Amino acid sequence: MERATFGGGCFWCVEAAMEQLEGVESVTSGYAGGDTEDPTYREVCSGRTGHAEVVQLEYDPDRIAYEDLLEVFFTIHDPTQLNRQGPDVGSQYRSAVYAHDDEQLETAEAFAEELENEGLYEDIVTEIEPLETFYEAEEKHQNYFEKNPNDAYCTMHAAPKIEKVREKFADSVASEQPSP
Repeated sequence: MERATFGGGCFWCVEAAMEQLEGVESVTSGYAGGDTEDPTYREVCSGRTGHAEVVQLEYDPDRIAYEDLLEVFFTIHDPTQLNRQGPDVGSQYRSAVYAHDDEQLETAEAFAEELENEGLYEDIVTEIEPLETFYEAEEKHQNYFEKNPNDAYCTMHAAPKIEKVREKFADSVASEQPSP
């Protein structure tokens, strides 16, 4: 098993989308990229910890490649928005890839560069850097969409990301998934 860590706005949305993928064994919501040790959700939401809301995936590289995870990640959020995604504004919602090793770092940098070269995105602002520390979010934030499918935020923001993954990456979606 390997790990990948991504920040693309609210972690509830990224978590719900990534959980759809075959080969992704677990997705944990948390915080990374800041200075505050063991921050709380409230502290991160203040924007003063330096942390971004992120998800950490545990995946089987024999079933899904890191490049495929990057493709899904860059598809489900807007990597050109600085410190925001949709209605969520602040550095805690920044676009970020936190690499677990040099190979992931180089792969992510090359992937983002290729997206710009292909003209798919102009001016990608995604922060790509080594992961220093990952802090797991409080239990109530884990599997949030699954626990709260009728939450207004989830129906407006997470459900469309899930549908996008199911449509665009149908061959990579795990066979048994609950409906959004």
